[in-house]
Amino acid sequence: MKETINQVAQQIKAKIGGYTPKIGIILGSGLGGVAEAIENPVIIPYEEIEGFPRSTVSGHAGRLVVGKLNGVDVLCMQGRVHFYEGHPPAALALVIRSYKKLGIEKLILTNASGSLNIDMGPGSLMIISDHINLSGCNPLVGPNDETVGPRFPDMTYAYDPELRQKLLKTAEQEGINMRSGVYLMTSGPNFETPAEIRMFRILGADAVGMSTVSETLCGVHCGMKVVGVSVITNYGAGMVADRQTHDETIAQANEAGKKLQRILTRFVREI
Repeated sequence: MKETINQVAQQIKAKIGGYTPKIGIILGSGLGGVAEAIENPVIIPYEEIEGFPRSTVSGHAGRLVVGKLNGVDVLCMQGRVHFYEGHPPAALALVIRSYKKLGIEKLILTNASGSLNIDMGPGSLMIISDHINLSGCNPLVGPNDETVGPRFPDMTYAYDPELRQKLLKTAEQEGINMRSGVYLMTSGPNFETPAEIRMFRILGADAVGMSTVSETLCGVHCGMKVVGVSVITNYGAGMVADRQTHDETIAQANEAGKKLQRILTRFVREI
């Protein structure tokens, strides 16, 4: 595992020239527009990186985009990989640990998710204050490498409080309302049942999706500061009469993603 991580990091470093990003951004379904704002980009399809997992989901471009966002060097993952695609948890850990080897210190995670709060409708943006992991997936399972992080990492402040406050302030400066809430991860790939949605609401979750938590666990474990944003694309099953579709998720994410792009373009300068 360690050897593969080093190899992946070395391949990426060899391709990105003089860029030295300290900020990594992972984009969820339909949110690839942020990557389009990167100037003078070096674009690396995942298949050109030996050992790097592939993204197979519609709405995920499956490439790294490295360059300057508002004058700041960033590494952007345009399309993440998911547990439900068949990737083992170790593959998810490999991605984040490779970024750490490259010098990434701060990790911005985004996702498209379903609302569990009737007052937070499609098109809303939610800063993740905490999470609940019901996915059955934890990429830290297995032998622990103490040179990477501790066996039992503390998750009290998994989503860095200082970064969250700066992100809220940035949104206010852009005139965009952002809420804070708890994100709940399931494994997918099916949308949740109405009974499951009722349970998640009782548990105290505000949004539900199929990603992000695994990357947070890996990022915190290896010492990164993490901040996360959910783009709300739909209500949970049973909350409204409409059925859920992936096409709806992409359409709503594309629209809300324009607001997120404005926020993140300014945010990277603040951190």
